[in-house]
Amino acid sequence: MDWEFKVLDFIRETFSCDVMDTVMKCITFLGEVGWFWILLGIALIFFKKTRIIGITILGALLIDLLICNVTIKPLVGRIRPYEIKEGIELIIKKPHEFSFPSGHAAVSFAGAFAIFMHNKKWGVAAIALAALIGFSRLYLYVHFPTDVLAGAFVGALCAVISYFIVKFVFKQIENKKGIKSV
Repeated sequence: MDWEFKVLDFIRETFSCDVMDTVMKCITFLGEVGWFWILLGIALIFFKKTRIIGITILGALLIDLLICNVTIKPLVGRIRPYEIKEGIELIIKKPHEFSFPSGHAAVSFAGAFAIFMHNKKWGVAAIALAALIGFSRLYLYVHFPTDVLAGAFVGALCAVISYFIVKFVFKQIENKKGIKSV
């Protein structure tokens, strides 16, 4: 755990300033309860061309909720870095749920990889945003690096699972209708 505090302290000492504080608070807000990714998934459902992407995103988010928040967080029960290291002043409201894995990273990488599975160009941009959201959690001192890495892994895994489930379901529907596969 010592190396993780070194990473967090390096980030804080290197990047901390009023402008970055504001930017990181805004970026981390995009990962709050997955609202950005939920709205994006819903918006994409309304267009035939992107419907399957939207469904994949929402499926990935649901799987992520079950794996990350309902299962792993309570089982591991890891406390947050600011609860361990004295003298850390947070610039955001204290999160009260467990730290491992990062829910912000998990939901963001679930949404981003769901996009990537269907559209590489959009997916790369989405993954970059997910990485920024993950970094914001380190900057804000509310997660350890391993929390964010595990969240990214869980989120990406949820996206892959969702992609194959959605692909299978759509193929079954199309086979019943006698329509060409998507």
